Amino acid sequence: MNRRVAVLGAGSWGTALATVLAENGCEVTLWARRQAVADEINRFRTNEKYLPGVTIPPRIAASTSISDAVRGKDLVLFVVPSHAMREIAAIASRWIRADALIVHATKGFEVGTLKRMTEVLKEELPQELHPNIAVLSGPSHAEEVIKKLPTTVVVASERQKTAEEVQAIFINSYFRVYTNPDVIGVEVGGALKNIIALAAGLADGLGFGDNSKAALITRGLAEIARLGLAMGAKPITFVGLAGVGDLVVTCTSRHSRNWRAGHMLSQGKKLEQVLEEMGMVVEGVKTTRVAHALSRHYQVEMPLTEQLYAVLFEGKDPEQAVKDLMSRGRTGELEEIIQDW
Repeated sequence: MNRRVAVLGAGSWGTALATVLAENGCEVTLWARRQAVADEINRFRTNEKYLPGVTIPPRIAASTSISDAVRGKDLVLFVVPSHAMREIAAIASRWIRADALIVHATKGFEVGTLKRMTEVLKEELPQELHPNIAVLSGPSHAEEVIKKLPTTVVVASERQKTAEEVQAIFINSYFRVYTNPDVIGVEVGGALKNIIALAAGLADGLGFGDNSKAALITRGLAEIARLGLAMGAKPITFVGLAGVGDLVVTCTSRHSRNWRAGHMLSQGKKLEQVLEEMGMVVEGVKTTRVAHALSRHYQVEMPLTEQLYAVLFEGKDPEQAVKDLMSRGRTGELEEIIQDW
């Protein structure tokens, strides 16, 4: 394919996506914030902290210079934490080509502004780049993608041509990519599922069973869709890859950072201790804070989010949170679904 690509973010997901692109024939520059990470990738072809035991293809060169990474590239892929997106986009905007494709694979919102990542990118990148912006999301653990296990994701853009161009660059025999015009739905689904994954890890750690997990996923999907529709998303997106697909994989896999964080919380550890021990970004924590604010802004009922917020930020006992959820007033499922959708 001979495309020149910049991947901004050398964590597990950024490294995995860089590998997909390299194996598709792209020349990839992988930006790392820390010099030690870049040196390890360039000298030893490894990234042991984020993807232990993996060999990184020779088509990937690491750099700590954003300007060197993005200058002259055909595609710039942002895979940085949500809290860093604005800063990195503002710096990168000085050197991005006016016709470059812009993709982000970050599942979160910006705390404070409550904005989606494409909204942040539009505020920091030149206007001529706005039609070229897309989001990549779906059920995709980096640990499995790097092993070439079959994975299916979705790319969404307001312009169909952009989505199709990104699709063509990423798709291969083990990484299947669908297109979707619903940018809002894809971003909301990808971000909010992390809240439910935190709750799932918490529930598993407390010893609740499969019945509880099924209820959590199902009612969690209802909450995600309820807020998403209020924000302008399309209902069908939430029964697709960026909705139920991503929700199921994140709530049921120990690869999930959010599930692991929830599980650690169930063992009596404080949030600060969990985040310190994880040593990686747990997007669901910040997303819970944002979703709590968004539910009030849009006047949307989100009981799971409400209880998890109380556990994370108000010191509520997790078992009491479950009791409060189970003792809510009676309602009819079909009536609620019809009202939501």
